[in-house]
Formats: sequence, C-alpha cells, structure tokens
Amino acid sequence: MNLLDRYIFRQVFGSCLAAVALFAFVLMLGNAIRDLLGYVLADQLATTTFIRLILLLIPFTISYALPMGMLTGVLLTLGRMSADSEITAMRSAGISLLRIARPVILLGILGFLLGLYVNFAAMPQARLQYERELAEAVRVNPLRFIVPRTFIREFQGYVVYVGEKQGPVLKDFRLWELDSTGRVLRIVRAESGRFDFDASANTLLLTLAQAQVESRDVRAPEDFSTVPLIGTFEKTEQIRLPLDRIFGASRVHQKLKWMTFDELKAEETRLAALAVPPERRRQHERDQMKVQLVIQEKFQNALAMLTFALIGVPLGIKVSRRETSANLGVAVTLALGYYFLTVMVNWLDRHPEYRPDLLFWLPNVFFLALAVWLSSRAQRK
Repeated sequence: MNLLDRYIFRQVFGSCLAAVALFAFVLMLGNAIRDLLGYVLADQLATTTFIRLILLLIPFTISYALPMGMLTGVLLTLGRMSADSEITAMRSAGISLLRIARPVILLGILGFLLGLYVNFAAMPQARLQYERELAEAVRVNPLRFIVPRTFIREFQGYVVYVGEKQGPVLKDFRLWELDSTGRVLRIVRAESGRFDFDASANTLLLTLAQAQVESRDVRAPEDFSTVPLIGTFEKTEQIRLPLDRIFGASRVHQKLKWMTFDELKAEETRLAALAVPPERRRQHERDQMKVQLVIQEKFQNALAMLTFALIGVPLGIKVSRRETSANLGVAVTLALGYYFLTVMVNWLDRHPEYRPDLLFWLPNVFFLALAVWLSSRAQRK
C-alpha cells in the first residue's frame, strides 16, 4: 500500500468511524430510553448495572450502524476530496477510478469480515447477556417496582397504588383487578400491607391488613345500578402477583436473532431431524425458513458493508459536495431503501415456497449492479 492508498484509507476510515459512532449512539439512546429509562426513573437499577447494560447494547447497535456508517463515511470523504479537486488531480495524473477505489474496497472487505463477527458472535452473545443481566438486576430487588404515589400497571390484570412504602411495608394501599377488556372487577383498599417475594415462582406475595374489598358483577362490572359486594377483613390471604410479564423466563428466552452461527446451524439441524405429521408439515417448513432467514439476514447485513463501500465511491465523486448534511441525506436515503427491501423480503417468512432466503440477496445484488453502472459512467467521464 503506497502513500496515496494510505492517505485515502486513513481519510475514509476516520469518517466511517465517526459515522458509525454517531449512528450507534442514536440507536443506543433509543434502546436505552425504551428498555431502561423506566427502571432508572423508578430507581430500580444501580449505576454500575446501568453502565454495564449500556455497554452490552453496543454490539447490538453496532450491527445496524456499521453499513450506514460505511456509506456515510465514504460519501463524506470522497465528496470532500472531489469538491477540493483532489479526485480531479488524481485522474489528471492517469490514476483510474478503480485504482482510487482500491483502499475503499479494502476497507469494505474488512468491514464485511467485522460485520460477520459482530452479527454471528458478538451481538448475539451481548444481547442475550443484556437480557439476562436486566432480568437479574430487577430480580435482586423486585420490590423496587413498587413506587409510592404512582399507579403501577406492569402487573397483568392489576393496577396498584401505594401511598407510602417503608421497605416491604406499605401504607394507604389500593389495588384494582381488571378483566381482559380493562374493566374493574374488584377494588381493594387497605390501611397497610406487606410485600414478600417468592423467587421459585417469580411472584410477589401481598398480604393486607385492615382491608376492604369491593366486588362487582363479573358479567356487567360497569352496571352501577346493582349494589356491589363489600367485605371487610382484618387480614387478607396472600395475593399472588406474577412477575413473568416484567422479567420472567419468557423475557430471557433466546430468540433466533440472538443466536450465534453455531447455535443457528444446530437449530437448523434439529429441525431437519424432526419427524412431523402431515398436518404440521407446513408449520415445520415455516420454522425451518425462519432459521434460514435469520442466517441470511445476518450475512447480507455484513455484506452490505462492502456493497455500500462500492456504491459510495461513484456517488461520492458524483455528488462533489463539501456539505455534510447533503452527503448524510444521500446516505440515509440509500440505507433506508436497502433496509426497506430487506423488510419486504422478511414479510414472506410465512411463505417458504417463495424462497425468501434467496430473495434476501436481491438488495445487495441490486445495489452492487447500481455501483457497477455508476462506476462505469464515472470512469468514462
């Protein structure tokens, strides 16, 4: 690699690194607000745990930020070099477009290899560990979910309100039991109560003192013409509030997208070895296709690094803009078009007869063909 190659490689690499960091930060911020903000505001996560969870989000966001960052970095760098007449000077010296693009292609190949590692190894492991640590952080002190003077709606079928909390002891307690449509079936009021945690059943156990229970007609809970049944209790039996909806076993179930390459191939082998009855054959084919789609999606997402690097060369030279916003807009538009095509293919996951696993190649093939066509036009000018 000579001086010119090192110069172009260094310039493009720096821009790509900055662009990947920007997109990763935006994606990480969105995931953190969606997944962690509620826990932080309710003081349910320690600072060290929050930082560790944020770090575990990095591989997940990087997997999506890499292709967009590659395209943006190439467009920004070559657009600036073209606007500064550096590309014109190289072409005047007899340097071909392919020769100028050589360090960019090398960077695209390295990005493709990095994308394979992130998608098939780093991201699945980090994402699964993220879910496990989040569940464990809440499980260590599940009573943090009980926030005073707040209507707590996380418990399926219940709304809880506590006026004051001192450890597991509650004051001014309210509980509304709801039906499947959200109508109130039962209202519980108590002067005091106590929460305990059953770790084996992943359930909060609630015992109330000086309680009053108002029960409504199950068939017509909103019919206030009938007098509800009201009972008063010195002490109630334990009310069980399951926490599976919040951080139960289903939350840390290993999804296909969180599997490594070896785990995906093992799942593919397991499904292929299953003997299924004729009536379940179509569903079995769909399950097999879902595994194939995940493998193809991860591979094609990594290949997009090279594809975007190739299409960024003629576009960056053609745009010839120094303005960051213009190049960024071109990059985002192309990336959105690419991801829209992949989403369209994902819609066919329930129709294995259309071979959506092979259709996943269409976005990359289309953009590669576009890159070749644009490059040939740029070479002739």
